[in-house]
Amino acid sequence: MRFNALMTRPHTPAVLISEVGPRDGLQSVQATMATADKLRWIDALAAAGLREIEVASFVPTHLLPQMADAAQVVQHALRHSAVRVMALVPNLRGAQAALQAGAQKLTLPVSASAAHSLANVRKTPEAMVDEVRAVLRLRDELAPGVPVEVGMSTAFGCTLQGQVPEGDVLRLAVLLAETGVDEIGLSDTTGMANPAQVGRLFKALFQEVGELAGAAHMHNTRGLGLANCLAAYEAGVRTFDSSLGGLGGCPYAPGASGNVVTEDLVFMFEAMGVDTGVDLDLLMAARAPLMAGLPGEPLYGMTPEAGLPKGWPGR
Repeated sequence: MRFNALMTRPHTPAVLISEVGPRDGLQSVQATMATADKLRWIDALAAAGLREIEVASFVPTHLLPQMADAAQVVQHALRHSAVRVMALVPNLRGAQAALQAGAQKLTLPVSASAAHSLANVRKTPEAMVDEVRAVLRLRDELAPGVPVEVGMSTAFGCTLQGQVPEGDVLRLAVLLAETGVDEIGLSDTTGMANPAQVGRLFKALFQEVGELAGAAHMHNTRGLGLANCLAAYEAGVRTFDSSLGGLGGCPYAPGASGNVVTEDLVFMFEAMGVDTGVDLDLLMAARAPLMAGLPGEPLYGMTPEAGLPKGWPGR
């Protein structure tokens, strides 16, 4: 069964940068960022013009103590009316807590790799499809207007399983589309993707699920993060996950380091003439509250290191 087999998403030069640092970034560090510092960081991200921020994950605090203040963080972020406040939820219980806190978008991780799925959420991919159905029923009951996105983890390879057949990824995507989910993105959780693979798989995803095809979530583990984002853009993707300073990585996928650096991603698109709506100077200034809250934690990014070129618009 195919869903809008012809790609119906209108071609537009604008892209949405979805900042995942406050969730994906903080879950990968050993230190726990103080709530006040976290809120100042989110305020700075909003001031830079980011319009979608994944601010927390609703998981058991004994697993990720960094997220113990998730409800408080969501409620603070809601003060920014121009920002869509997103939260990651691994299951029905997490979704209930996130909706009660006021999250405006939910993301569920569904791994294409059975080995990673069992390590990450202790369920098979098929069981996670059932979990998505349960979350959608809860969403319809409590907050019908809240979109639910599935991020398909390890879509491009898995350090636990090895190669993940593209046919398996697409079959799982179709099962997820049948649940009625609002978006289906592809995640390079372990940084194994290459541009040819990214372009091919996203084009196939558009063919299978049409306008449900969602964000590209790329990691820069092997230095191909920006190249993979560009390949996804050329395939039709218009939403990109990234993390300020390149923080991030799944704690249940060995070797899954750093997300694409938001500063570098914004620079690339803006240099290409593709509007992101993000002020690069303010974005780089948002590193200050991050560094204050996580002193000593290494941050990454070529653009902050080199600075913006002379004559850069607005400088």
